[in-house]
Amino acid sequence: MKHFLLGAAKHTLKALGYGIAGGVAVMIVVFVLQLERRPDLKIWHTAELDAEFTADAAESFEDYLSIEARLFKQLDERVYTRIEPEDRRLINRYHRGSLSDPDRWSPNWNRTFELSEKAPKAGILLLHGMSDSPYSLRSLGQQLHSAGAWVVGLRLPGHGTAPSGLVSVKWQDMAAAVRLSMRHLRDKVGDRPLYIVGYSNGGALAVYYAISALEDNALPSVRGMVLVSPAIGVTPLAAFAVWQTRLGRLLGLQKLAWTDILPEYDPFKYGSFAVNAGDQVYRLTVEIQSKMKTLGAGKVLEHFPPVLAFQSGVDATVSTRALIDGLFGQLPADGHELVIFDINRLSEIKQVLGQDPIGSIEAVLRDTGLTFTMSFVTNYSEKSRRVVVLRKRPGDVKIAEMSTGLMWPKGLYSLSHVALPFSPNDPLYGGPDAGNSPGIKLGDLALRGERGVLQIPASAMLRLRWNPFYPYMERRLIEFLRLAGSDGE
Repeated sequence: MKHFLLGAAKHTLKALGYGIAGGVAVMIVVFVLQLERRPDLKIWHTAELDAEFTADAAESFEDYLSIEARLFKQLDERVYTRIEPEDRRLINRYHRGSLSDPDRWSPNWNRTFELSEKAPKAGILLLHGMSDSPYSLRSLGQQLHSAGAWVVGLRLPGHGTAPSGLVSVKWQDMAAAVRLSMRHLRDKVGDRPLYIVGYSNGGALAVYYAISALEDNALPSVRGMVLVSPAIGVTPLAAFAVWQTRLGRLLGLQKLAWTDILPEYDPFKYGSFAVNAGDQVYRLTVEIQSKMKTLGAGKVLEHFPPVLAFQSGVDATVSTRALIDGLFGQLPADGHELVIFDINRLSEIKQVLGQDPIGSIEAVLRDTGLTFTMSFVTNYSEKSRRVVVLRKRPGDVKIAEMSTGLMWPKGLYSLSHVALPFSPNDPLYGGPDAGNSPGIKLGDLALRGERGVLQIPASAMLRLRWNPFYPYMERRLIEFLRLAGSDGE
């Protein structure tokens, strides 16, 4: 009887194992079939731009610019001149003369730019996000230059060209480009302080560089950093996404290398997104957390430069909680500040919201052991669009309230990950009162009709692209970088 029961159990487990394996196989097949139903890949998804910079390809910033010039020539030869007739549309970025053609803008902000200064107060490096371009920090860079800084807006490897650049780019190549740029700035500004302004993945690269400079005295040190929607933490599911690409290579299915395959209507940001791009952000954040833990144990983090970060309370791209716990919670109490932009708390909007970040934010404000300054940009009341800042410094018992002179525009319920670095007046991404654009204008699209008709996805039109509180952010940033009427010291 005992042997019979053991045998029956083995057969049952075996059958169960086969059933589970079969179910998983069916799920994988359905998953692959769904991904394969997406639009066909275009030349800008498949072109091999092998002139791109890699970590061992240059020894100076000048070398980097030379490589970039060759890369854009290759882009023209391998993408722009090879698009299909049906892709010669008025809003295709890769159709010369279209409304989305980056060359309508002068200069083409997809490329590295440098704003020099005869007597610079500081040197500032701007680092854009994953799938973005230097355009995303263009406006901030111009204001910082006007305030007396020597500014470099770096085009990170894999960006500004074609989405195919994201398929093979490595975060180590981006980090190498950052090191070249910081050495270049040190040569240009002498003993003036150096700062980094990083947006999204550029924020992660900024943090990684600051850590590297603590470990290697040969690297120019950073006086301070400004982080805008920084990618300090992403969803743990990103660790498994790379298997989608590996499965695609195994089956010979190129589409599986892509998270999104979308029209390329934006002149300075890719619509399509490669699985590898998300994987590189994840790998970079894991490396940062590992180094933060090691340096924290050795008390090296006590020398970490001051950080000012701006973050939307709701962010579909990066984790606000990871920014609080994974960065600010690890740093010593030494001049760091986190600014969080709340959702619009007007009573009529609050009724239709699906999520509210207030619980975790209030927990930080109530924390008696707070080691950094917390500024919370929110409504004065549920009956007012007027915006105030609730601010609490380390050691404070009470929360101070300060006026901003700003108001929530009608119809907006929150900021977004992509909105923070852009002024309401930005000609491409700005709001109703934006300046004239030489081409397409994307910031104030509010088209209504049937779904599935437009080239631009409805989700892209819903997501806010400009920051109504940009003047506050810009002012705080310039003050933090010591460019407001000072000599940079």
